[in-house]
Amino acid sequence: MKNLPIKAFLEEVGDATMFFLQFFKELFKPKFEFSELLNQCFYIGNKTLLLVGVTGLIMGLVITIQSHPSLKSFGAESWLPSVVSVSLVREIIPVITALICAGKIGSSISAELGSMKVTEQIDAMEVSGTNPYKFLVVTRVLAATLMLPLLVVFGDVIALYGGYLGVNIKQMVSFQLYTNQIFEKLTFGDILPSIIKSFFFGFAIGIIGCYKGMKSKNGTQGVGEAANKAVVTATFVVFIIDLIAAQIADIFQIT
Repeated sequence: MKNLPIKAFLEEVGDATMFFLQFFKELFKPKFEFSELLNQCFYIGNKTLLLVGVTGLIMGLVITIQSHPSLKSFGAESWLPSVVSVSLVREIIPVITALICAGKIGSSISAELGSMKVTEQIDAMEVSGTNPYKFLVVTRVLAATLMLPLLVVFGDVIALYGGYLGVNIKQMVSFQLYTNQIFEKLTFGDILPSIIKSFFFGFAIGIIGCYKGMKSKNGTQGVGEAANKAVVTATFVVFIIDLIAAQIADIFQIT
């Protein structure tokens, strides 16, 4: 009896690994569901765009306001735009955007596919000759993978504008001067890692949401549990990916 939790965990890992590998098997197999992919891209972007924008604006304001007293105590107020921009672009906005998508998109995908699973719509697709994995899973995972970097870039822009508003609460700085101070320290090496890891964030959120939804059972209660597990698991994986990405970026900077 003591080995049951370990056995269940190993079975879950094995099942998830097979689900993960099946994605790459189906990805390059015709036919390609371009219309469904575009629908999912629009759905994901439309569902989270406003929330990402508002959150980015607030984060830009908050980080700027909170950083000002610390920099002022060292007489480094002029560094405020540079410090805030690097923090927002490299770490804060990509992670916050991924967490928003884990909550909104991950749960939505899991609940949608779970509902289709328990109502036997997926079985009906198989009977009609449609590949449910390719139509439902591949399109949603690709859409999440492609859209999250775009949402991160959008969030970066809004957050930097929020930082501009935060700087002007305590002092008057022109937009041109603020922009020049940002790009004095913000380099391509700061932007590229955040964009690259956002692809992995999107893929993880999409594949976890689809896996939990496709494997849901026990009726409507199971759908709710699957959506909850998708959010928790995706959030945890986002932090793991971020930790790994930070270590890799640090290694390349040292070498």
